[in-house]
Amino acid sequence: MYKYKIVLEYDGTNYSGWQTQKNAKSIQGTLITAAQNFLGAPVEIQGAGRTDAGVHALGQVAHLECAKKLNLETLRIGLNDNLPASINVLRVEIAQPRFHARHHAVSRSYLYLIAKRRTAFGKRYVWWIKDNLNLSKMQQALNLFQGFHDFASFADKRMDKDASTQVDIEGVQLKEFDDILALRVVGSHFLWKMVRRIVGITVEAGRSNFTTSDIGKMLSSYSESPARFTAPPSGLYLEKVLYEGDKLPEIKPPICLS
Repeated sequence: MYKYKIVLEYDGTNYSGWQTQKNAKSIQGTLITAAQNFLGAPVEIQGAGRTDAGVHALGQVAHLECAKKLNLETLRIGLNDNLPASINVLRVEIAQPRFHARHHAVSRSYLYLIAKRRTAFGKRYVWWIKDNLNLSKMQQALNLFQGFHDFASFADKRMDKDASTQVDIEGVQLKEFDDILALRVVGSHFLWKMVRRIVGITVEAGRSNFTTSDIGKMLSSYSESPARFTAPPSGLYLEKVLYEGDKLPEIKPPICLS
């Protein structure tokens, strides 16, 4: 068997998320179908992260295992020729036999984009907020999430009850680009809806509805508040999956909003 590392981008608007599901269109399922149509044989494809319905990716990573040895560019083009325009394979690399896209990832970077104005072209890719946001208060709020915390208040109740809710947030960043605010959150892993709830609470801080003391209490004891302020999926991107030795690039909006 041969194994390949695939880096891809996608518009998740019309998908149920990354993971294959019965009676629903997923990114993983669409990629598997495209690969099997191209190769004419069964394949196994596993991703580095399970993005939710409507969430996008700028640099999702997956591994593909098949019985054929292929030229890397031939495989990339063959996959793209069988994929819809909403999914694009950026590059393909040879992977070591034991490589696993998820298990070998050391951290993941998510980007959330907020539009400060109504947009005709980027509606599917941002969260438009009409209110004037206090960026200083947002940065103070965002900084509270950095470090090792129990994010039980920020996880969906439907997640596995036996799963740990403790997560190490390695870095946070807030940057302004003309009419776009970009929030970056980097962590070892993320809980279901966690990033969208971090963003939602950060925005509420920018609206002066929550203080840093309020947010600190959400991290120290369970609170229902983050669930009520979950940011929409349209502005969320899996920006990059990092492996040993990888570095994050400078923050910039995706090409559709540049």
